[in-house]
Amino acid sequence: MNFEISDDIRLIQKVAKEIAESFPPEYWMEKEEKNEFGTEFWKAISEAGFTGAVIPEEYGGSGMGLQELLTIMETLSSNGCGLAGVWYLMITEIFVGLPIARYGTESQKEKYLPKIASGEYEGCMALTEPVAGTNTLNISTIAEKEGDEYIINGSKIFISGIDRAKTMVLVARTTPREKAPRKTLGLSLFLVDLPNKAVSYSKIPKHGINYSNTCEVSINDLRVSEENILGPLDYGWYVLLDILNPERMGFSVGAVGTAELAIKTAVEYSRERRVFQDPIGSYQSLQHPLAEAYAHLQSAKLLTYKAAWLYDVKHKPPEDVKNGDAVMKKAMSYKEVGDTANMAKVVAVENAIKAVYWAMQVFGGYGYARETHVERWWREVNLLRLAPVTQQMALNYIAHHILGMPRSYR
Repeated sequence: MNFEISDDIRLIQKVAKEIAESFPPEYWMEKEEKNEFGTEFWKAISEAGFTGAVIPEEYGGSGMGLQELLTIMETLSSNGCGLAGVWYLMITEIFVGLPIARYGTESQKEKYLPKIASGEYEGCMALTEPVAGTNTLNISTIAEKEGDEYIINGSKIFISGIDRAKTMVLVARTTPREKAPRKTLGLSLFLVDLPNKAVSYSKIPKHGINYSNTCEVSINDLRVSEENILGPLDYGWYVLLDILNPERMGFSVGAVGTAELAIKTAVEYSRERRVFQDPIGSYQSLQHPLAEAYAHLQSAKLLTYKAAWLYDVKHKPPEDVKNGDAVMKKAMSYKEVGDTANMAKVVAVENAIKAVYWAMQVFGGYGYARETHVERWWREVNLLRLAPVTQQMALNYIAHHILGMPRSYR
């Protein structure tokens, strides 16, 4: 194994750090409080080529891998952006750009990828539903075939970025669950151009990350050409894994980066703040929990980049991405990607929450004040206990799929 950082990665870190320092915590506090999208930040990361990081060069991207994209995310987060350093790239590049690059037809790639790479197009993914929740295979959004089109009806919840998106990856059931030959079959992914009168949404007021809107979505008689199916018909679950595993990795480095930012901010304060004779940073009751969380965060970072390396080097789609059996076989043969991504997510999130909690303690009462930014980072990292998968479901996965214990849910 080689842990040496390449010159390319160092350059990416340098550029991302410069961008992050141009959009410091004060910028994100203002966007959060005004419920405004970070337009200037989006423009900056687009001009730097970050919105096209994993898009092939022939479609206007940088042709990099997931390891490089995670480096961008982590560096943005840890140098001032907090979870915003991950959020915008997640909902456009990982949710839309990455699966099109890996599973799209030539016409789909030509239509969407150059505009995603340039930052002209933002995207979103419509997966979660009010009733199904974590049980993706139980979604009830239905796509019924009519000629060369599908008519889609259903509802989605917690869909971030749909208010700005020009392209949506929509997950729907194309074969009823009871008729599918196996429980993981019958789902398909559709590329939907937005805005569309058949797709309506309403904003969900939320606890944090208000520089991006999250919405409830209604889909009523939406017509989508069969040419807009992403990947093979009925095998959408296995294409979806190519989104969900990178999503776990992205939010893992987002948790690490945000926690590192909170620790750095708290340490700087602890060196100067004196309540009695010595700086409070000399108190072991503050040193030890931050040091322990930091050590665990570095372990989570290594685990996350291992997952990304496995994804980049070993987990390649089959040559025929419309061949459902081939896509399924490939996805099932690289179980280690999902194993590593889930373990990374558990360790990163738990220790990020611990780190930010203790960063707030360092500030005392000021930690609760908005001006120190720590309370906002606390709100951000706590989301990651619930999404992209709950900590409990990730632990269920580890227990069953890695340790070989009996399944705890049906």
